[in-house]
Amino acid sequence: MLLDALEWWVGAVGLAGLLAAILYVYWGLWLSLRRPLGRKTGSPESMLNSAFYTLAGAGYFALCFFLWRPLPLTPSGWVRVAALAAGAALLYAGIALVIWGRLALGRMYNVSSGLGVQLYKDHKLVTEGPYAIVRHPMYLGILLVALGGLLVYRTWTFVFFLGNFPGIYHRAVREEEALALEFGDQWTAYAERVPAWLPRLRRRKSCGEDQASRTNGMGSN
Repeated sequence: MLLDALEWWVGAVGLAGLLAAILYVYWGLWLSLRRPLGRKTGSPESMLNSAFYTLAGAGYFALCFFLWRPLPLTPSGWVRVAALAAGAALLYAGIALVIWGRLALGRMYNVSSGLGVQLYKDHKLVTEGPYAIVRHPMYLGILLVALGGLLVYRTWTFVFFLGNFPGIYHRAVREEEALALEFGDQWTAYAERVPAWLPRLRRRKSCGEDQASRTNGMGSN
């Protein structure tokens, strides 16, 4: 059936994109272990080591594999077509946003958690690329991936992904606290200009848009 083949190809391309995004993010995490560290908030030390990345990553993805079971949903007809179209748009957009955000952060990329945030010694505030649109493009991308994957694959894995979002939101709050302490007025001007999650239809301009809008450095994820 044509729709079956289309679902297979959409799913296969989506999984390939997810794998590429995951590898790119993990590469950034490994590189971050070699950088001089600066300001920290909370207690992030338990996460900033290769053993944690390896064990936590292995456990997380093993759980995702275990949860790859079909949901009790059997859409048919135009409902199935609409779910595939909407799911593919959300999934691919989310993957692109994660990769774009990671690319924009470059050397400023680092991991954080609800326990705390660790900045680099030479940390810079990224306000370019997707960070000129929203303050947390990578986290927004993860949310889009979860929603799109739920529609495309219809497995419990993406229910689990979606359930992670309250924790991701808390991480974003902790990151903003650390960046506000580090960058002060520069962060305040940026946060007033750029929304956290949903892009504005019209870009708000602050009085005398500061040079921070052209600074090449790190925002949050």
